[in-house]
Amino acid sequence: MAKPKAKPETKHNFVYVIAGQETSLVNAWCDKLLDQVIEPQQRATGLFNVDTAQVTATEILDELRTLPFLTDKRVVLIKDAEKFVSENRELLEKYFENPCPTGILILTVKNWDARTRLAKKLPKVGELIAVQPPRTSQLPAKLVEYARDAHDKTLDHNAARLLVDLAGDNLVQLYSELDKLALFANDQKSITPEHVELLTGNNRFFNAFAVIDSIIAGNTAKAFDKVRVMFAEDKSSEYTVVGAFAFHFRRMFNAKVLLEKGVSASEITKKMRIWSNTDAFFAQLRKISLKQIGTIMQRLADIDYEIKTGRTKAQVAIEKLILKLTAD
Repeated sequence: MAKPKAKPETKHNFVYVIAGQETSLVNAWCDKLLDQVIEPQQRATGLFNVDTAQVTATEILDELRTLPFLTDKRVVLIKDAEKFVSENRELLEKYFENPCPTGILILTVKNWDARTRLAKKLPKVGELIAVQPPRTSQLPAKLVEYARDAHDKTLDHNAARLLVDLAGDNLVQLYSELDKLALFANDQKSITPEHVELLTGNNRFFNAFAVIDSIIAGNTAKAFDKVRVMFAEDKSSEYTVVGAFAFHFRRMFNAKVLLEKGVSASEITKKMRIWSNTDAFFAQLRKISLKQIGTIMQRLADIDYEIKTGRTKAQVAIEKLILKLTAD
């Protein structure tokens, strides 16, 4: 992840507000900001991670004003601070007017109303970091940037797109996958699609492939067993399983179109970079129509939306899809 732009040493920021709806992304930015404002070895005495249910607002501000011990600053972090801000707005306004020069206050919130007096005072003493999840189309570029900044590696653009296809569009999860890929690539300067398929895609793609094989064969029990193994063995499947299936069906759709245009299997293999299970892949294609593939892709898009809006759970949705497809 690119480092936050805020630099307290040069900007003299005494307050940071990190605002965003996606908790995992907000927390990731918070971790990066902490790395910037206080050294890990100073956190035992210099970082106060607040539980607002146990500590009063007055005690928190007193902590900010306490002279640092074995460090050059005191950092106070309050996560999920909406209630704290709402209940102590007047007290915070006074602190914003005269912050302690050796204290740094970090607040994380889902929403920050720019119309309030408190928000209007913030730019004089600190910075608002508005965390907006990037659009899916922006994710490959974000990954290329992160590979360069965090690991000094070049990430192939095709590899970046493949990683999004296989691991989903959760940016924090994608960064985690890229951290593993950087280690996997070892002393190689570039991370390639082959690296992504071998490390990130291999298990998920192979498992999705096996489930689809069972669905096409009409074997509901076997498809269920393989899906349950996917979720049991890979805890991140909750976030990546739809992407793994969607990736495979998109590739099937494109290959089927080319087949129906008379393109040979060997040409399709090269054009679409199908590196493994080629015989089984084309065997699947012969058993399913283009219309069926398109219908499944639309249903996967619907499932993805339902999962992200909390209307269903990934495993439940995939098992319902298996039941429907094997019953048809």
